[in-house]
Amino acid sequence: MMRIGLFLATNLAIIIVASITLNLLGVGSYLNQTGGLDLTSLLIFCFVFGMAGSVVSLLMSKWLAKMGTRTQIIKQPRNADEAWLLETVKELSQKAGIGMPEVGIFPAQQSNAFATGWNRNNALVAVSMGLLQRMSRDEVRAVLAHEIGHVANGDMITLALVQGVVNTFVMFFARIIGHTVDKAVFKNEEGHGIAFYVTTIFAEIILGILASGIVMWFSRYREYRADDAGARLAGSGAMIAALERLKAEQKLPNEMPDTLTAFGINKGQTTSMIQKFFSSHPPLDARIAALRNKAYA
Repeated sequence: MMRIGLFLATNLAIIIVASITLNLLGVGSYLNQTGGLDLTSLLIFCFVFGMAGSVVSLLMSKWLAKMGTRTQIIKQPRNADEAWLLETVKELSQKAGIGMPEVGIFPAQQSNAFATGWNRNNALVAVSMGLLQRMSRDEVRAVLAHEIGHVANGDMITLALVQGVVNTFVMFFARIIGHTVDKAVFKNEEGHGIAFYVTTIFAEIILGILASGIVMWFSRYREYRADDAGARLAGSGAMIAALERLKAEQKLPNEMPDTLTAFGINKGQTTSMIQKFFSSHPPLDARIAALRNKAYA
C-alpha cells in the first residue's frame, strides 16, 4: 500500500497551482456587492476545485507510483517466482471479488509492497525484490492479501473523497484568512489586493500540511481493515508472521523515495508525537495485537 505520501504531495501541488492560476485569471467571483465574502459561493467554488485536485491525484496514482518506485510490470513471467506471484495475485483477487490487477516488482532491498489504482478493477499490486528474497511464500501471500484487501475495500476512492473534503475546507478557510488580512490589515477597499493572494497561498500550504493529519488518521484506520482482509484471505497466522517479519526489519535503511514511504506496508518506526500524528501506519505491535485479538472463521 504505497501511495499516500505521493497522493498527498500531488494533491497539494495541484491545489496550489490551481489556486495561483485561478487567482491570476480572476476566476471565482465570491465577493458580494458590498465587497464582503459570499460564503455560500465561496464554499461551492472551493468544493468544485478541492474535489478536482483529489480526483486528478487519484487518476494519476498508478502511473506516479510506477514511476516513483521504478516498478517493472510482469507481462510474461520470466521465472518460477514471477509465475507464482501472478498466480497468487489472481487467486486472491478472485477470492476478494475484484478484477485482476497489474502485478509488478520494484528494486528495493527492504521488504515492502503496495497497491494502487483508481478503482478496484483497475489496480496495481507490486512487491519489492527484498520481500520476495527474504519472506516465505506464506508470508508473501499474506502481504499480497493485505494489499488486495486495500483494493477490495475501495480505500483509494474513499481516500480521494476524504482528501477532497479536506481540500475544500483548506481552500475555504485560506481565502477567509486572505480576505481578512487584505481588508483588516492592508485596508484594501476595492476587490482583492496582492496581500489577499499572497496570504491565501501561504495559508493553503500551512493548512494543507496540518489537515493532512486527518488523512493520516484515516490511513491508519484502513491499515487495520486491510490487515483484517489479509488475515481472512491468507490466514491470520500468515498475516501475523508477515507483520512480525516486517517488525524485525524496521531498523533496515528505508530505500523508498520520501514521497512514497507512507505507501508501503512497512512504514518503519515512529517515536515522537508529531511523527505519530502524521504517520500513515499504526505501530506494527498494535496491528499484530489487533489480529491476535480477533477470531477468524
